[in-house]
Amino acid sequence: MKKIKFAITGCMGRMGQQLIKSIAKDKSSKLVCLTENRLINKNIKGIKPELNNEKSLGKADVIIDFTIPKCTFEVLKIAVKLNKRVVIGTTGFTKKEENLIEKYSKKIPILKAGNMSLGINLLMYLTEIAAASLGNNYLSKVFEIHHKHKKDHPSGTALMLGKGIAIGKKKDFYKLVGKKFLNKKNFPYGKKLNFNSIRKGEIIGEHEVNFSSGKEIITLNHEAFDRALYSEGAITAAKWLTKKEPGLYSMRNLLNFK
Repeated sequence: MKKIKFAITGCMGRMGQQLIKSIAKDKSSKLVCLTENRLINKNIKGIKPELNNEKSLGKADVIIDFTIPKCTFEVLKIAVKLNKRVVIGTTGFTKKEENLIEKYSKKIPILKAGNMSLGINLLMYLTEIAAASLGNNYLSKVFEIHHKHKKDHPSGTALMLGKGIAIGKKKDFYKLVGKKFLNKKNFPYGKKLNFNSIRKGEIIGEHEVNFSSGKEIITLNHEAFDRALYSEGAITAAKWLTKKEPGLYSMRNLLNFK
């Protein structure tokens, strides 16, 4: 069986390192390229990290990108030139940047997800159902905890869950977003959707969606214990993407949630 050749951008990052480990264990995958935003004077799994360019990324069938938005767009520009598929796990994009990714997807297949976990994507699906079923009589808020090294807040997953609430309520997500708190012990419900992010320790990821009528609270939550679930999900997404035409896909498409 022909192995799928992978390029990992941001190879020195936490997810980059985890992806390297997961690909090494996957018999149908082959790591052919590692990139970073600086020169690294050492080999990793027999591969010397390079900068993002056509020569380095051209070796791969699929590029997996868990970096920062600036790097992601650098990668996408190259991927379009080379007609390469891209899996994006990067978070923190603006609405304008989201629209630009959609524009790139008209030329190449792109799968973008704020979280590659099966459980989280199921949670988003359930969040949509709950928001639609409960309606406007219930206020909602999103809470998340991540390790102290995570820079963006709210997390991409928290925003993804927020979009699930907006979809369920049939509202514009960007108009629904309320206050974004950081490291608050408690935070309020509001007419808009509030977020609270905790950054501490080495926590992999915890996410919680709350709905309240004032008389009862309904809670949907997910806790991750192993970072491998994200890297394995990204590899599964990449394999799925190799058979797709240009377009913007999500884990929801892969999992065939309606």
